[in-house]
Amino acid sequence: MMGQEKGASTFATNSIPGSSASTAKLEENERKFMPLDVEEYFQGPMGYHHSKWPAFMRLRGSVLPKMIIPLSFLAAWATMITCIDKFVTPFGIESLLLTVTGFVVGLSLSFRSSTAYERYMDGRKYWAQLLFTSRNLARLIWIHVQERHGESEELGKADVLGKLAALNLINAFAVALKHRLRFEPSIEYPDLAPLLCNVKTMAGDADQAALRERKVSSWKSAGQHLGHSFAESNPRKLVKRAKENLGNTPLEILTYLAAYFENLYTDKNVTIGTHQVQATGLLASLTDVLSGCERVVNTPLPVAYSISISQITWAYVLTLPFQLVKYLHWVTIPGTMLAGYIILGIAQIGRELENPFGLDVNDLPLDAYCQELANEIDTLTSQPPPLDNAQWMRDGGAKVLWPFSGMEYKEWESRSLEDIRAALKLKSGSRDVKIKRAGTMLASHDLTNES
Repeated sequence: MMGQEKGASTFATNSIPGSSASTAKLEENERKFMPLDVEEYFQGPMGYHHSKWPAFMRLRGSVLPKMIIPLSFLAAWATMITCIDKFVTPFGIESLLLTVTGFVVGLSLSFRSSTAYERYMDGRKYWAQLLFTSRNLARLIWIHVQERHGESEELGKADVLGKLAALNLINAFAVALKHRLRFEPSIEYPDLAPLLCNVKTMAGDADQAALRERKVSSWKSAGQHLGHSFAESNPRKLVKRAKENLGNTPLEILTYLAAYFENLYTDKNVTIGTHQVQATGLLASLTDVLSGCERVVNTPLPVAYSISISQITWAYVLTLPFQLVKYLHWVTIPGTMLAGYIILGIAQIGRELENPFGLDVNDLPLDAYCQELANEIDTLTSQPPPLDNAQWMRDGGAKVLWPFSGMEYKEWESRSLEDIRAALKLKSGSRDVKIKRAGTMLASHDLTNES
């Protein structure tokens, strides 16, 4: 026993801290307490970040950084119109056009916002379904797949290691789906490569050098943060650049999981038909998640709608100075900027939410979802399957009638079945008088037995 403890402590002190998984975990914990630099502050999904600032004073998650260029252009445009109106010739027109076109702009922005938010919620529902299905599949593997320790130690050890390999594939599916939705076809990413080192995929056989992201210049990076359209790259550029068939990595991972269960059925590690049907259904549910997420990311709002809504909003804000200068004079400049921020800001929110799987601040925190799933699988496998009910019920001291009684399982074993049923009947009553009265009755019954 002491030798086992010594071996375990040696393994814990020597092997685990030097592993890549523990190093990645340490780096992740360190990043949690490191302040964000300016570039990281305005990019990347916000996740579970909490801010104590009032909502109207927050910058992270706001569309204001991407509104700097449009608002600057509107300020220059409104200044030019106002100066011409004051120093050259009157430019003011009646506000009837503002009233008529404002209704159309409102309808357009409402359609844009509702469509984008619907896509955002679809993405969130699919990832919630992924977590739900992965948890059930992980529990099915860890609990209901039999370990053949009774036949031989080697078979039992092989079954445990096989379970762990399959559970890693569940985590790999989530991570691979995240990268696929972001059009990142390589398998060299730090969170994916260790999970797929034993799996043969078409993306893994491709030339990884052609699938690596190239370094972006500082000017282009600044333009992307400011939302400049000429600085934005095609998100599918890495996929289009590849000259080989990259396959579908998440789907290929499901193929390996299906093969794992097929071997379990052949070796009779899963003998109950209900569990076999459940495993097949869970794999089908993961396929449904994959197809649904691909539908969201590959079928955006039709281009005609996007172009028309953009043209309508810009036409509206560009005609604002002509209608405001007659009544507001020099106040036309800040008035146009304020109206432009409201109208163009709502349109920008729609564009940002249209693809919920990207790297914008308001996108879904897919990295956090994958890490949450990995942590839950680690928690599940931290202890052997609790198949011995007596160990955690009787020997564990379960308080089976709490809060009616604090007596443990072993103490109720000494009572008759009539006493247990009588106590259950009293427990089903109100939680104040009857429980107090039952406690008094049980105490007197204990004294009677002792005497």
